[in-house]
Formats: sequence, C-alpha cells, structure tokens
Amino acid sequence: MAKKGNRVQVILECTEHKASGKPGTSRYITTKNKKNTPDRMELKKFNSILNKMTVHKEIK
Repeated sequence: MAKKGNRVQVILECTEHKASGKPGTSRYITTKNKKNTPDRMELKKFNSILNKMTVHKEIK
C-alpha cells in the first residue's frame, strides 16, 4: 500500500479585506509541503477587489 504524500492543498485568504468593508473575499488555493512548512503559510498576493498587494494567511 502506498504512503500518503507530504503535499496538501491549502486555502489562503486576505487579512486586509475584512477591515475594508467591501463585499466579497479574495482567496487563493495552493499546495504546501507539511514537513517543510508545518506552520500556517503567510504570503503577499494580489487582491483584485482592493486592487493592491495584501497579506494572505492560510485558513482551515
């Protein structure tokens, strides 16, 4: 029987969007290696609603 892989799919959600009061959400789907990055990911990605680069954090 094959082992499960170390890579898992994660969802990144914008942290600045909730404070802006605008409707909608900015989310990205990506993969990460559980062994190399056991903590939650935090990346700067483009938010098309706010039209700027914002911090996106991993959600459960």
